[in-house]
Parts: sequence; C-alpha cells; structure tokens
Amino acid sequence: MQRNIAILFETRIIRLFCYGFLSIILALYLADVGLSESQIGLLFTLTLVGDAGISLWLTTSADRFGRKRTLIIGALLMAGAGLVFILTNNVIILMTAAIIGVISPSGNEIGPFLSIEQAGLTQIVPNEKRTQIFAWYNLVGSFATATGALSGGWLAQILQSQGMGAGSAYRVILIGYAFGGFLLSLLFLWLTSDIEVPKSNLVNSSGRILGLHKSRNVILKLSALFALDAFAGGLIVQSMVAYWFHVKFGVESGMLGSIFFGANFLAGISALLAVPLSKKIGLINTMVFTHIPSNILLMLVPLMPNLPLAIGLLLLRFSISQMDVPTRQSYTMAVVTPDERSAAAGVTGIARSVGASISPVLTGIFLSIPALFSVPFFLCGGLKIVYDLLLYRSFQTMKPPEETK
Repeated sequence: MQRNIAILFETRIIRLFCYGFLSIILALYLADVGLSESQIGLLFTLTLVGDAGISLWLTTSADRFGRKRTLIIGALLMAGAGLVFILTNNVIILMTAAIIGVISPSGNEIGPFLSIEQAGLTQIVPNEKRTQIFAWYNLVGSFATATGALSGGWLAQILQSQGMGAGSAYRVILIGYAFGGFLLSLLFLWLTSDIEVPKSNLVNSSGRILGLHKSRNVILKLSALFALDAFAGGLIVQSMVAYWFHVKFGVESGMLGSIFFGANFLAGISALLAVPLSKKIGLINTMVFTHIPSNILLMLVPLMPNLPLAIGLLLLRFSISQMDVPTRQSYTMAVVTPDERSAAAGVTGIARSVGASISPVLTGIFLSIPALFSVPFFLCGGLKIVYDLLLYRSFQTMKPPEETK
C-alpha cells in the first residue's frame, strides 16, 4: 500500500510539474509560430475536447481493463503530444495532436490520470483518511505546478537572454514536457495490483452505462454541475491569464512564472486547509462557502489600476480557491460503490473537460476585441457562483459515510 501511494504521489508531482512548466509559454509559443488569438483559443478548445473523448473511453473501462494499464497509455499519449508540438509548426497537425494527445493549456490536470489515481487511492486508504490523502495529493500537485511554472517561465527568458530565439527556447520546454510523459510511463509500471478493483466487487457489465450502475443518477447530476464550474474555469486557463498579464501590463515570461509559482503555491496550501474545515462543517459546505468569496476576488482582478494590485488580488484569490478541490474529489469517491470509482471520477472529470473545452475559444475571441479584453474574468466568477448555489441546493442533505456516523 505504501509503495502504491508513494508512486501515485511521485507521478502526480512529475505530471503537474510538466503541466506548469508548459502552461506559461504555451500560448506564447503558439503566437510565435504564427497563430492568432482566436486560433490559439480554438486549439485549446480542441485540446480539451479531445481529452474529454479519450479520457471518457479510458476511464469508464479502467476498472475492468486495468487501472495500471490505462495510466501507462495516458502517459504515452502525453509524451507523444509533446513530441509532435516540438517537431512541427503546421496548424492542422498541431490541432490533431492536441485532440489525440495530452496537452494541458491550464497547468491543471488533464487526461485520464486524476480519475484513475483517485480511484486507486480510495481503494487503499480508509474513509476517515480519504479527504486528508486527497488534500496532500492536491498540495503536492499545486506545489509541482508552481515550481514548473516558475522553472518554465524563467528558463525560457534565460535562454532568450543568451541569444536563443523565442521559438527555440519554447521548444526546450516542450522537450522537457515530452520527457516527463515517458518518465511517467516507466513509474506506472511499478504499481501493484492493490490499486485494482477486487474481482469480488465487480458487478455484471450488462447493467452499466458509462461504467456506472447504482450511483448513475447521482454522478450524472454532479457531472452537470461540475461541467458548469469547468466551463467557467475554462474562460481563464492559466496560459490565457498569463497572456492577459503579458498584454495588459507587459509582463515577461520570467515574471509570469514567478506570479503563477506564488498562485499555485497558495492554492496547494488552501487545499490542505480544507481538511480541518471539512471535518467541522462537512464536505459540501466547505466546497461552497470557500468557493464563493474566491470568485468575487477573481472578478475584482481586472478592475485593479496597476500590476501590483492585480497580482495581489490574484494571489489572494488563489489562497482560498482550491479548498473545494480535495473535498469535491473525496465527496465523489464517497458516494459511489468501489467498482464505480474510476468511472465516477472519469465521468465527472470528462464533464469538467467538456465544460472547459468550450470556453477557451470564447476567451480567444474576447482577447482579440479590446473592449471585451477583461470579460472572461467577470463571466468566470459569476458563473462559478451560480454553480456554488446550485450545488448547495442539490447536495447539502446527501452525506458521505464519515459524516453519517
């Protein structure tokens, strides 16, 4: 059990480092190779649409096909996408790689990994420790994303200061991303069968839809709400926010890396603080009561008259923004049967991917129109507050096992 936990935490750290490493420069790289803001937004949308389709296929069959095998496939898709982005500037090929492969424009999780790792961790830890494990899992991920963003941003700037062209400097980052995917595939080989669903817990597949049976209605309702939340979040993916700061205030890639290092560091701390709070007020209350103020802060960011105030509000927002993440993950795992966990995490994750996939193309349009340049912040914050209110209304009475004792 300890070996599996260690490996899943290690792969989380490497993967999120790679996502953060790439996210700061991804939009800048695509602009450098000639894509317009609208094309970049479309490519990010296609990335998330492709992720939704591939991940739905992989995660809904992972409990029966094998969680370990599915994780290895995901790692190879990540490495392959990185390689294609290195080797070509052709827009059509890039978009094809974005659809089929695993590329994170936001610095956040993408692909089948999160859903299957959540299911595997839930399999090997007791209910009382589940939220705590998920909080640490998110903490190390946030720190890894923060470190990756810092490293990627400054590495690109240092390479350019030494005479390397911007495009070549950005390709160095992409090489690191592809290498990370190959490293993940090797680490996943060391997982044991303890993370798999015991055969005694497998239910006949004839009654399944998307890998779900008993918990289907609950998961579909949660998925609809999570899709709304993700649609809102997709309006301000990290690459696009970095681009917004670059255009609005002239911030260079190194400083962007530093800003998002701080943001993701604070996000990780906030995820850990969710554990004691959720024990006092419950998982749903923690999700809602911390999410609303964080989104009010988000809507205030573009109203700030200068860079220091904008950064300050962004960091303040991130200091509470992720308290809903481990609680949301823990709650989803708690309300389903063991042989639905990968599918439940997968379906809710796919719903989030689908929701998030639609909005970057809108952000690309908004960013290309000066009068609408800051609209994504307001639209994102407002829609997320609507999500919070609907979630509280629908699920405040449905308690996880540890809250019913």
